[in-house]
Amino acid sequence: MTTLVLTVVGDDRAGLVSAVADIVDSHGGNWENSELAELAGAFAGIVQVSIAPDRADDLRAALESLAGTLTVTVHAGAAEPGVASARAVTFDVVGNDRAGIVREVSAALSGHGASIERMSTQTTDAAMAGGRLFEATITATVPADVAIDDLVAELERLASEIQVDVALADEA
Repeated sequence: MTTLVLTVVGDDRAGLVSAVADIVDSHGGNWENSELAELAGAFAGIVQVSIAPDRADDLRAALESLAGTLTVTVHAGAAEPGVASARAVTFDVVGNDRAGIVREVSAALSGHGASIERMSTQTTDAAMAGGRLFEATITATVPADVAIDDLVAELERLASEIQVDVALADEA
């Protein structure tokens, strides 16, 4: 099987996921993983599909029929990283919203060789204090030779500097 990664973007409306799923299914593809969201009236997502290698080009061509409704870009999936060489950590970031939080946290992770596997962010009204509250949950893959304690210490130092709370939620 071949792995394809689809990125989809368009104006939000009912039936977008169904349209993509119908095309994937009609070409013998298997919808494996996805993250889909509506943000500010736009629909965006990323979808991992497995398909027989001899059917991949037909699927790519069929997805082009969505032009005008959705922009779909097809990428070849990469091989899965070795499980033994890395560990996953999940942590939460919470603080008053301001520009640069994602940049600072992602730079700290990158500086330790960690790769963001999954990240979900949102801003909400801070009911008691006024203003906006930034919240993120981030799962990162950390190389086996990086001490988790060192990464946590760096994130705690950064948290103090940019005035957010960073808490380790899970270590796999």
